[in-house]
Amino acid sequence: MLDLKRHFSRSIGRPGAPLHFAAHSHHPWPDVTFEAQQEAWLDAAHLLDRKWDKIFSEVIPKAQRHVATRVRLPDSSSVVFGPNTHGFLMRILSCIPAVSGVNVISTDGEFHSFTRQMDRLVEADLVNLVRVPVEPFATFKDRFIVELKRRTDWDLVWLSHVFFNSGWVLSHNDLIEILSAVPAAETIAAIDGYHAFMAIPLELAGIGSRAFYVAGGYKYAMAGEGACFLHCPPGYGERPRDTGWYAEFGALGAARADEVAFGLDGSRFAGATFDPSGLYRFNAVMDWLDGLGLSVEAMDAYCVDLQKRLISKLDGLSGGLSSRDLIVRDVTACGRFLTFLTPDAERIDRELAQAEIIVDHRGDRLRIGFGVYQDQKDVDRLAAALKAIG
Repeated sequence: MLDLKRHFSRSIGRPGAPLHFAAHSHHPWPDVTFEAQQEAWLDAAHLLDRKWDKIFSEVIPKAQRHVATRVRLPDSSSVVFGPNTHGFLMRILSCIPAVSGVNVISTDGEFHSFTRQMDRLVEADLVNLVRVPVEPFATFKDRFIVELKRRTDWDLVWLSHVFFNSGWVLSHNDLIEILSAVPAAETIAAIDGYHAFMAIPLELAGIGSRAFYVAGGYKYAMAGEGACFLHCPPGYGERPRDTGWYAEFGALGAARADEVAFGLDGSRFAGATFDPSGLYRFNAVMDWLDGLGLSVEAMDAYCVDLQKRLISKLDGLSGGLSSRDLIVRDVTACGRFLTFLTPDAERIDRELAQAEIIVDHRGDRLRIGFGVYQDQKDVDRLAAALKAIG
């Protein structure tokens, strides 16, 4: 059994800290990130202007290798970093030749970074958007492919790997089938992997040549804000109109006087000046996990056991939540959180918070998230609190 709670002594391990079951929303930071944050500050203070030499020669390449290793990409140079996923969305959109009449196919289960932006572009009559309902899950892949094949002029295909409002995982094989069904080879495809990265085992080698993959450190990578990344497939989005001056660093050898030059690797999607401290924290967390010999597979198995324990405890209660309320009942088919469909979601969230237990809800969906900083006693305490509030 993992015993990692002591590594979170400054967050959920401190005296008086709440019981935290919302790793899917804001993951607690392990202690190693405190020293990493200090290192970023000291580098800025000591190296001054030259801090960027270290960041570009050491910090970023190390972070690229960590990402590539954990998602099994053959070339870490396809990875570029940015402060948030919304910026990457806008940069991807800027690669589409058309400015208006852009044809996008997606789902009704995408996170707000995508959903709000698409709604605004549709409102401005710039995007034609088709949203395929995610549920029922059993038929999603086939229904999505049917919609894909209705036309050949899609500009962008965008969908999640793990859906934020249910936890349902789109399998590796389903992703491959969907990407293979995109009618036109030039159509840009992108996968939102924020709830998958460092939560479930990933294998992007068979996907990475066809699709962008976007994720970050705020959730299961335990690194906090400002450490998002984009894997950029070769041959797609070679000249984004939204481009920052950091993209020049990978394009110096291709510079021409009559056009803006871009590198061929992920650097073509680089933006401009950003706070690099998130990458210091990200590297510290990955090094810490490597030092413990702790793989994503091991963390996933540990959290699945905690999920099963909570379900068994709930099913032993009379009334209240049970496995019957789960949107995804098979814990091996969902990510690092359980989602319960209940009209009492807001009340349960509120009453648990009053008991110093943090979960969250989205409308009538109560989400309970799991992390390696929890143990069986934490699960039992949560189950007892759920029994008490009914």
